[in-house]
Amino acid sequence: MESEDSLRLQSAASFKAFLLKSSTESHLNLYDHLTGLLLKVMDEHPPNAVDVIEDMSRDVKRAVLEEQQSSLRELPETSAAELLAEQQRSLFSRPEDADQEDELMETPLPNVSELGFYLEQAGVGLGREETQRVFLALKQLVESQALLRCRLWGKVLGTESSYIVAEAEYREGEEEEEPSLNEDETEPEMEDTETDPLPLSTYKPLPDVPKEALGTGANKYVYYVCKEPGLPWVKLPSVSPAQITAARQIRKFFTGRLDNPVASYPPFPGNEANYLRAQIARISAGTQVSPQGFFQAGEEEGDEEDTSPRDSYEANPDFEGLPVTEMAESLSSWVHHVQHILQQGRCTWVNLAVKPGEDTNDEGEAEEKEEEPDEPEPEVGPPLLTPLSQDAEMFGTPPWTSKVSSTLTSQHAVAVLRSNLWPGSCAYACGKKFENIYVGWGLKYAGEGYSPPVPPLPQKEYPSGPEITEALDPSLEEEQVLKEALEEQQAAQEELQDSGDEAEDDDD
Repeated sequence: MESEDSLRLQSAASFKAFLLKSSTESHLNLYDHLTGLLLKVMDEHPPNAVDVIEDMSRDVKRAVLEEQQSSLRELPETSAAELLAEQQRSLFSRPEDADQEDELMETPLPNVSELGFYLEQAGVGLGREETQRVFLALKQLVESQALLRCRLWGKVLGTESSYIVAEAEYREGEEEEEPSLNEDETEPEMEDTETDPLPLSTYKPLPDVPKEALGTGANKYVYYVCKEPGLPWVKLPSVSPAQITAARQIRKFFTGRLDNPVASYPPFPGNEANYLRAQIARISAGTQVSPQGFFQAGEEEGDEEDTSPRDSYEANPDFEGLPVTEMAESLSSWVHHVQHILQQGRCTWVNLAVKPGEDTNDEGEAEEKEEEPDEPEPEVGPPLLTPLSQDAEMFGTPPWTSKVSSTLTSQHAVAVLRSNLWPGSCAYACGKKFENIYVGWGLKYAGEGYSPPVPPLPQKEYPSGPEITEALDPSLEEEQVLKEALEEQQAAQEELQDSGDEAEDDDD
């Protein structure tokens, strides 16, 4: 009996030592945990203790860990919303030494709050909260860049982030910074070798269409973009005719990263910043409209007989506004006030057949010009201030949809105009006030389905002709006939030679 009792004591001591073994993760032991759990059950006497024993065990463990926890707490990670709020804090700050400007002074900052009020009646816009933040962001842009005039062009949506677009007036003397090539991008020099020179290609590519100067045509305005109000504004580069031509042939969603390459067919000459600038030019040329009579053709200096399209206009001081019902019912009461972009990718046509620096007095060059084909016929688009009623349909869809914002209170309603060819483009007019805005994905309406362009036909490698075309092998009969004809021809030549020799002997 004594031996059995001693064994039990030893096993109990070893089991207690096992229960007192601390965990490597929580540094607790099961003995103390069971002791605390039993004390909690004795103190609380919960009904159906077996059903809540797991929850009580969890509470005992949590209470012990909270006592052992350090008083220093880890800082929570900053969320995206908190980070954006921190970046937008500067929008609501005002310098202490800032002077109060005269309210009567004309300011280049647009009244975005008024724009949002009218757009809300039209059923479009960015929302009151975002509109207010965009207004403050435009205020920062105007002050930092010293802009003469600025307006909210719209918002282009993207898959990762969107672009808020501001349109600014071009300042005289402002030049675009051309990107310089890095040392790694310079062309390698060809080493002179003693081998035979490679054959030179006679292919002459088509000349590049020159880019329109800043302040004219598709580059009349300068555009700035930012992803969110409070983030820095980025100035977009000017657009080239090649980029507009390529943008017409592709359909790509924007990602929200300006330096992202545009992978498409045909290849696009530039990155997403250039593609965004090309789409802005196309949307502006097709959807920027105003009430009939608000603008009038500007007076330009120069020859009165000049037939080139005018690219300037000015506000009409005698404009009194049009009735809202008339503007909602008739497209003739709206006009385009942005130049049309030609198929060449420019607003003004340029003759590529005329080389710069040609001397027409040279007789030799004059003879060459006579041999050249006739000069191409200049391309002419619709002039400025053309009524919308002359716009053509596409895919059986009318280009515009007009309506009144409210039929119940028509005396306070506004005329709303939406573009069906560029979904997301909208305009409103009320009395002497009007405005245009675009909120969309930057894609043109393509009908029921989109079919990518077919690749061009392969070019011929060489001109086909009898000189280089391989002849077919003759048959056995054809070879026999040719052999007999050659033998007869040779025999006739020998007879003529023999007759000539006999005539010489007779003369002797």
